Amino acid sequence: TVMDWTNMAFDYQSARIEVDTHTHTVLSGHAWSTLMENARYAAETGLKGLCTTEHAHCIVGTAPPLLPGTFHMLPPELFGVQLFMGLEFNILDYEGNIDPYASKHFNQIRFGIASMHRDVIEPGTANQHTEAYLAALEHPLVDVLGHPGTVAYPCDIPAVVAAAKAQSKMIELNNNSFLARPGGRGNCLAYARECMRQDVRVCVSSDAHFAHSVGVVNLSMELLAEVDFPPELILNLRMDGFLAYLQQERARRIDGYKT
Repeated sequence: TVMDWTNMAFDYQSARIEVDTHTHTVLSGHAWSTLMENARYAAETGLKGLCTTEHAHCIVGTAPPLLPGTFHMLPPELFGVQLFMGLEFNILDYEGNIDPYASKHFNQIRFGIASMHRDVIEPGTANQHTEAYLAALEHPLVDVLGHPGTVAYPCDIPAVVAAAKAQSKMIELNNNSFLARPGGRGNCLAYARECMRQDVRVCVSSDAHFAHSVGVVNLSMELLAEVDFPPELILNLRMDGFLAYLQQERARRIDGYKT
């Protein structure tokens, strides 16, 4: 059963996620650790679940399109940590298209992030970014928008959050953004407040590119504490809530998709 947070005190200062929904390995081309190393560190630090979301193939130097076809070769868990193999898709254009993959691999992609990266899409106008996010959220493989608080891609935040709500999807609060994408904290605060207002769930993730960053989300948690964000809206705070999402909403969406 999913945790009931009603009338429960929540301490953001000591809070830890049970599932990290955004991590990378050496297969992404610019990360430093292997899947084994990430999973071992996840186990050592008490994580119950690990999403490995390699950069999708339209970023130069990352894993080829064949990657999802090998997901079934991996064990369901390592060191007691459950594995969820996924991808961080690139939003390719202002129409919201993402990296194409063979439809036969859809059920193997357990979790999907859609992000804008400068290596793939040049910043445009706020209206263009908004339209791209709205369209990307409609794709059945996309579960969450990755680091949308990035200052390079301003958008209509209330409209994007409303689209996530309509699609039963999430907004990401990316801990690495506070380190690698400076200047976006104000946007992240705006997303947090808007998600509270519209009752939209978030994923609080590390975006780890090295094993010792897996599960590290302290900066995102500090931001959520600042706005007194309700813990029940953090999808990956507890494993049971994350599993419920995968087994219900996402499974229904993927099973019904035809291409």
